[in-house]
Amino acid sequence: MILGQWLNQLAEVSAPIIDLLALVLILAGTLEAFVNGIRVMLSHPDGHYAIRAVWMRHARWLIAGLTFQLAADIIETSVAPSWDDVGRLAAIAVIRTFLNFFLERDQREARELQQESEARKMATS
Repeated sequence: MILGQWLNQLAEVSAPIIDLLALVLILAGTLEAFVNGIRVMLSHPDGHYAIRAVWMRHARWLIAGLTFQLAADIIETSVAPSWDDVGRLAAIAVIRTFLNFFLERDQREARELQQESEARKMATS
């Protein structure tokens, strides 16, 4: 019984800390994307690849933040699960899964486009 109370207290303390870490990740990634996006738009008038790289990096920050939020929600749900907690956990898991899927697809497409561009440059040289 004492172990259960100790685990509950640990979960109550750790979940908000992990949520704060998620917020910091998302905030840092968003600020970085904003600054780099402005920089790319001002210095690369035709910078399709450069701006895409900024958004891809921003997506990685968002995935990291959502992963931390999911961890915090798992901890909260394991202590006192309610249907609202389980629904929130499921929503975050689904969002994270879709973001990860599309991020990986976009990264693959960006690599393919870059390889095609490099192949064209080599062929014209």
